[in-house]
Amino acid sequence: MDTEAQPTERDRSSRPSDSEEISDPEGQEGRSRFALVSRITERVTEWLPGGRISLTLLVLLVFLLLLNTFVVRPFEIPSGSMESGLRIGDRVLVNKLAYRFGADPRRGDVVVFDGTGYFGDADYIKRVVGVGGDHVVCCDNEGRIQVNGRSVDESTFLYPGDSPSTVRFDVVVPDGSLFVLGDHRSASRDSRDHLGSPGGGMIPVGEVVGRADWIVWPTAHWTRLHRPDAYARVPAAEGVHG
Repeated sequence: MDTEAQPTERDRSSRPSDSEEISDPEGQEGRSRFALVSRITERVTEWLPGGRISLTLLVLLVFLLLLNTFVVRPFEIPSGSMESGLRIGDRVLVNKLAYRFGADPRRGDVVVFDGTGYFGDADYIKRVVGVGGDHVVCCDNEGRIQVNGRSVDESTFLYPGDSPSTVRFDVVVPDGSLFVLGDHRSASRDSRDHLGSPGGGMIPVGEVVGRADWIVWPTAHWTRLHRPDAYARVPAAEGVHG
């Protein structure tokens, strides 16, 4: 006797035939959303002069605006204070996210900052020489800048023929501030020139726009800006760890 259950008429009628269409609610929903987006796009292109070309340009403009506001910002070098690495007219990309997630500027970084109330009513680009807590002195017996008792060899980026500084100073950088200098020391107005000004020539970290990471124009000068090794052996300031 065959013990396998035999399909009844009801069983057969409950199975979809090959010709029956299987319902796909997720697919229908996806197609509905696509159709809605398509209709909105068509309406917008009908309203905009120039149609799809204008819409594409508008989307691109919004994207660039968001990119400039939150991610990167182009900056044109206005003076020779950072020569010879950065020349007048060079354009750099400033990474606005570099210090937005817990990271702080480090010695050797090239940063763009708002100098309003400290240097002048403009944005400036300089190199970070001292961070919060650092004791920065000019100069040692060989004319080099010292940070936390360690002499720094700046020859790889200092403008040829320049001395580290003709201005003597002995400062302790307040917490949350930066001591900044231009690479072309004889042509740079920087923290040395504002020691007696409000803020003592120091720039609050909160005024930093971002870190200059790339030279993008002219194309012949295209390069990545790296933090030099000169500050790698500088010890942390007393009482500052990490």
